[in-house]
Amino acid sequence: MADIKTPIAGVLLDLDGVLYVDNQLIPGANTTLRTLRESGIPLRFITNTSTANTAQLAHKLRALGLDVQEAEIFSAVNATRDFLAAQGRPSILPVVAATVHAEFAALPTDEHRPDFVVLGDIGMAWDYALLNRLFNLLMRGSELLCMHRNRYWQTEAGLRMDIGAFVAGLEYASGKEAIVVGKPSADFFRQATASMNLPPEQVAIVGDDIEADIGGGQQACLTGILVRTGKYREDQVRNASIKPDLIIDSIAALPRLLE
Repeated sequence: MADIKTPIAGVLLDLDGVLYVDNQLIPGANTTLRTLRESGIPLRFITNTSTANTAQLAHKLRALGLDVQEAEIFSAVNATRDFLAAQGRPSILPVVAATVHAEFAALPTDEHRPDFVVLGDIGMAWDYALLNRLFNLLMRGSELLCMHRNRYWQTEAGLRMDIGAFVAGLEYASGKEAIVVGKPSADFFRQATASMNLPPEQVAIVGDDIEADIGGGQQACLTGILVRTGKYREDQVRNASIKPDLIIDSIAALPRLLE
């Protein structure tokens, strides 16, 4: 674990596991945001959450008492929508939560041979019949576009498996490599830093995921600060090839680090 080599002028904050877990605010989160804003440090909130759009996320954060503006949120849902818009008008099969389905309503849906199969979190709706259907679409030429490929996340009831296993299974069976739009995509991090008019080298990513947050951020030349909250597990961090620049107990310790 190294020290911060460059003064930090901006911060990207992961949401779930860093600021809150489910609907429980992590102690010190509110004070940290207020302190960073008073110090003039620009913030962006980045998330792979694929069951809510930015307006819904902003509403949740405000309900938890956090001072967050919708324009400061960079989500995998919006990144996926923007990626598809840049392709022109491709046909899609959206395998996404009902709460974000409207984000893709402008694109034509094709049940039989879409240009892209778009994957997000659909909770308990995963089953063999669906996976086999998606596999056959990929074998017929569709591309696999996923909002992220996280392994798991932390809930109040414990760890919960995420969509990464389904993405990996579809890749293995079809022989196709998924296009990942959210974290750990370096482009995702670069877009967030560019919105602050800062070079990545002057920005830190604070997250609880050694791969998606720290690994992705470091690949984009950000400083990776890992928190010991959320999905953090010491044995996994110890055995990972990715090495955070710094590890802190929680978001509450961040202001002192940036003084």
